[in-house]
Amino acid sequence: MQFYLFWGEDDFAMAQAVTSLRSSALDPNWASFNYDKIIADRADAVVEGLDRALTPPFGTGSRFVWLANTTVTQQCSPELLAQLERTLPVIPPTTLFLLTSVKKPDSRLKSTKLLAKSAEFREFSPIPPWNDKELAQRARQVASEMNVKLTATAIELLAQSIGSDTRGLYSELEKLRLFAGNRSQPLNPEEVAALVHCHAQNTFQLADAIREGNTGAALELLAGLAARNEPGLRIVAGLTGKFRIWLWVKAMIEAGDRDDKIARDLDLGNPKRIYYFRQEVKNASLEKLQKSLPLLLELEASLKRGREEISTLQTKVIELSSLFR
Repeated sequence: MQFYLFWGEDDFAMAQAVTSLRSSALDPNWASFNYDKIIADRADAVVEGLDRALTPPFGTGSRFVWLANTTVTQQCSPELLAQLERTLPVIPPTTLFLLTSVKKPDSRLKSTKLLAKSAEFREFSPIPPWNDKELAQRARQVASEMNVKLTATAIELLAQSIGSDTRGLYSELEKLRLFAGNRSQPLNPEEVAALVHCHAQNTFQLADAIREGNTGAALELLAGLAARNEPGLRIVAGLTGKFRIWLWVKAMIEAGDRDDKIARDLDLGNPKRIYYFRQEVKNASLEKLQKSLPLLLELEASLKRGREEISTLQTKVIELSSLFR
């Protein structure tokens, strides 16, 4: 048996991985017979999936059984645990068995420990918007997968522009791939800047305007993001990431930490960026930065509760920028 457990909130990246896994397991001519997707949020659904996993495939290729949205790594009854213990060891090698969950597996549970013995765990969590090193690494990896050649500087620009939006990364790289055609030379930063829609950078500009107490500029930038149908929760995620790193840097500066230590703790690929962070937080007090995060948390909660998006964002942006005047 090939056994996988995927978890995390980056649903697009997870969907890409599931599609790739499914393609590797199934014979296209027999896919309709050998593919089972079961929403596994109930114990009987998990048992049904286990029963399907025991069934040999029809024709050629493997059987692909996908238990989606499973909660078995968050809660698992003794009866279901016993069923897992009995079934997992006897699932045939012709089955590819996949479990997916949004939530991180609870390592304390017996069910999680049992699955960890035979399953390959993969995390699909969004990369924090401020983690330039990982964002650039992912952009480089996806560009390689899609056979898009970019210079090192162009990759950094792409990562800064897209941020943690995986769906946007694939979309923009597809655009760059079509533009490059059969060209052998890698695309340069100027070409990337001309073609790529700058999701993250505009959100970061909004964060800068808020930090500077410039309410007018902040509302104008917010209006621009809204006009491009930028999701409110994505805007909040970008703002939260930026203000969190500013708070961290400011606190470490006031504690007397050196730039190399700050860069190491923030896992920055380029320690020289600390100089720019220092300049950004120079006129922002630690107290105000501390107060900004609860306000952003309130904003996120309001949007998740279904409050009207534009007016809620505008109100909180005014409140945040007023805080820094």
